[in-house]
Amino acid sequence: MLTRLSIRNIVLIEALDLAFGRGLGVLTGETGAGKSILLDALGLVLGNRADSGLVRGGEDKASVSATFDFNTLPRGLARLLDDADIELEDGEPLIVRRQLKPDGKSRAFVNDQPVSVGLLRDMAGFLVELHGQHDDRGLVNPRGHRALLDRFAGADTARVAEAWSKWRSAEDALAEARGAVETAKADQDLLLAHLAELTALEPQAGEEARLAATRADMQKGEKLSGDLEELRHLWEGSDSPLAALRVAARRLDRIAPEHALLAEALGALDRAVIEAGEAEEKLQAAAEALVHDPAALDAAETRLFELRALARKHRCEVDELPETMRTMRSRLESIEGGEAELDALEAAAKDAGAGYRAAAEALHASRLAAALRLDEAVTRELAPLKLDAARFRTAVTALPEEKWGASGMDAVEFLIATNPGADFAPLTKIASGGELSRFILALKVALAEQGGAATVIFDEIDRGVGGAVASAIGERLARLSADGQLLAVTHSPQVAARGRMHYMIAKSSDGTVTKTSVALLDEAGRQEEIARMLSGAEVTPEARAQADRLLEGV
Repeated sequence: MLTRLSIRNIVLIEALDLAFGRGLGVLTGETGAGKSILLDALGLVLGNRADSGLVRGGEDKASVSATFDFNTLPRGLARLLDDADIELEDGEPLIVRRQLKPDGKSRAFVNDQPVSVGLLRDMAGFLVELHGQHDDRGLVNPRGHRALLDRFAGADTARVAEAWSKWRSAEDALAEARGAVETAKADQDLLLAHLAELTALEPQAGEEARLAATRADMQKGEKLSGDLEELRHLWEGSDSPLAALRVAARRLDRIAPEHALLAEALGALDRAVIEAGEAEEKLQAAAEALVHDPAALDAAETRLFELRALARKHRCEVDELPETMRTMRSRLESIEGGEAELDALEAAAKDAGAGYRAAAEALHASRLAAALRLDEAVTRELAPLKLDAARFRTAVTALPEEKWGASGMDAVEFLIATNPGADFAPLTKIASGGELSRFILALKVALAEQGGAATVIFDEIDRGVGGAVASAIGERLARLSADGQLLAVTHSPQVAARGRMHYMIAKSSDGTVTKTSVALLDEAGRQEEIARMLSGAEVTPEARAQADRLLEGV
């Protein structure tokens, strides 16, 4: 609930700090005293448009701060705060502040953390529910009527939302599968041609590197062929250097025991033979690796060019061609198996759709039954509020399938007919300002157990009525506020007498400066203010006596 409102430099208000409590709080004062200023100031912290005309003349800024306390933070409000990275500990007040400059620019804060004005608007529905002469939100807005009826009915809306989600998921899966099969079928001939081309070539992973290396070796062999041939002739035959070394080694081996130096010479010669043998082997291996076979070189180059051409065609690397083949085979297989998969997905979507329809139809029946009960409850409240000729109806209308959703297949709207024989129409289309407020009050009474915003404000709900009707309004406002907080701006002494807290708004002037002030009245002050409301400018003893009777009667 709203526990504190602080206003600085808003129009005629220089500085104002108000404390509020539970129950019914009434705000009274003479016409023009500034009651609308309070509501305009409160509207700033609820995200209303910043009007530069609200800044008090001569001041460089204005501000409004509202403090709210919650026993339990509403889930939707907690989600908004969490999304904005605003932490609120249990028992910690929520402080919403708005600063306004004379140029119309403004800044918003929640618990001293800068936020967007959009966040204030999103939070407003959880903080304050305002009903005035030109109400276009709250109970008047048809967008909220379905949720109000569902809460009144105690309907299982979660089951419908879950069924809707399941149905949408099944339909999405079916649509995706259909699209994949249709795309594959459209590409089937091209896929077959591409796959035949790839299969004929049968590319292997790593083949490009191997072919490139082989081609490079053969190209080198072609370049070195003359030198290799000369070396081959040099190292082959009985007169080759290696053969000569071996003959020398055999001869030296027979005489080496005769002298130590000869033995050392033999060792060196043996090593030379070994090294020369290894050189011969390397030359042979190089000759084999660098063999120049024009046909083999041409074949390697042809295959390499074919692989690279296919890779360019399919916009991939050569080593990715095998995976491209597998993908094509998979797509072709999906065409063959796609029909069976589609049958299964169609059956799943059909079952999910039937589940949604069953849940939505049950919700529809619940809404119809609740609508009748709500109509009866509201109708009982109309006569005491001097709306006995009016009729109220909760219209539950079936939506076309394309508008079904997680909330079911119904549109819900509260309608009224103010005169016998008149057609039903939306609240704002028929009701005058005073009638609208009383219709809203009747609805609030009927929906009293369904909760709502932390604080409810009625602005001049008693306009144009008095006597028994005003008493009925006051009694209902007091009843509604029994377990919460309700503020009423009123001109009716019958309503004011019901207030648990009474605030008087007054305007004063010293000839140059005009100011608006608000005072919390004690019992004597309440009696005097209610007497003024009964008698006008001059408070008579009779008015004071009648004020006492009103106060004692509550």
